[in-house]
Amino acid sequence: MTAYLITGVSIVGGEPTDLLIRDGVVAGTGRGLAADDATVLDATGLVALPGLVDLHTHLREPGREDAETVESGSRAAALGGYTAVCAMANTSPVADTAGVVEQVWRLGREAGLVDVQPIGAVTVGLAGERLAELGAMADSAAGVRIFSDDGHCVSDPRLMRRALEYVKAFDGVIAQHAEEPRLTDGAQMHEGEVSTRLGLTGWPAVAEEAIIARDVLLAEHVGSRLHVCHVSTAGSVEVLRQAKARGVRVTAEVTPHHLLLTDEKAESYDPVFKVNPPLRTATDIAALREALAEGVIDIIATDHAPHAVEDKECEWAYARPGMLGLETALSIALDVFGPRWDLIAERMSRTPARIAGLAGHGLDPAPGVPANLTLVDPAARRVVEPAELASRSRNTPYARMTLPGRIVATFLRGEPTVLDGKAVK
Repeated sequence: MTAYLITGVSIVGGEPTDLLIRDGVVAGTGRGLAADDATVLDATGLVALPGLVDLHTHLREPGREDAETVESGSRAAALGGYTAVCAMANTSPVADTAGVVEQVWRLGREAGLVDVQPIGAVTVGLAGERLAELGAMADSAAGVRIFSDDGHCVSDPRLMRRALEYVKAFDGVIAQHAEEPRLTDGAQMHEGEVSTRLGLTGWPAVAEEAIIARDVLLAEHVGSRLHVCHVSTAGSVEVLRQAKARGVRVTAEVTPHHLLLTDEKAESYDPVFKVNPPLRTATDIAALREALAEGVIDIIATDHAPHAVEDKECEWAYARPGMLGLETALSIALDVFGPRWDLIAERMSRTPARIAGLAGHGLDPAPGVPANLTLVDPAARRVVEPAELASRSRNTPYARMTLPGRIVATFLRGEPTVLDGKAVK
């Protein structure tokens, strides 16, 4: 294993220092370090962050390898500064058994670019009718701890209660896609002024807020852990704020696109902007940003959702919802919050690693800590070119936008997965 001496780097925005990586861990930090056997990387002007962790990634394998594979998604993640991603269960076949989650886990290990932690389905086939093999998935080699029917709401309150009760035995988490389906039938975008003007069926904010309100009450009653996926409305923020004030064991995420893009993007009828939950209003964005900064929303999660060309380059009504996110998430965070490095480290690494129980991740670079880290050039700006993305899909909403920041290097347990902005393998 090669040793690396990273010189002149700022650790989470601190004063420039040196950082020595050896045998998979951070062997030392401080000015003037020397190591004759180490490869020297000049990191003057760069910031070292704990490797980013994504709690909401769609890798599509098995079943839709034309859109993404575990390997291609892992490469996109590494290039985005990630060292661990949690792979959603809506594959084909669905990851609702120990066999499927172990397949995804092994594919991640074979790729060796990030740690791929599978998320198991809550219900069999995501159908919302009976619980999947939660215990078997938890006891499998993949060690599943988060369960979600993402893309489908667990709308039956009795089934949701049973799921919350079941995962208490191993301190698991139910991650809910908050959408009351009877309020969103046929919905194409956010319900509001823009949907009315465009004549598109609206997705009302209350469809999200009602499920979150119900589920925090269930989680409070059961005493279990609830995680709310891709929060998108100001009303949802208020429900979460009140729940946290009461001590409910609830965490929540927001996506980069819900922090930046509004429903006005739908005026182009470009399906790249079709997503679930839909893009909301500027008022919602302001509330989400404030909630993330104060910790009412705990983390940024990408909801990286690659789609094949035929699923996006079609009429709006027939397009699949979803956007790419892994390779641009940190840049969006910098665009929204600026170089608030401790906030970014907390919301994109430390807290998601803690929610997922990923040992060795989410730890600031320090002596003895596993060397899972990323180096960022905050002064760089780049134009997002879809053809240059590592994902097999091209459905990025940021095409040809100029974004701040560049991932220079990513290390997974001391081994570089990205150097000089390029994937090592």
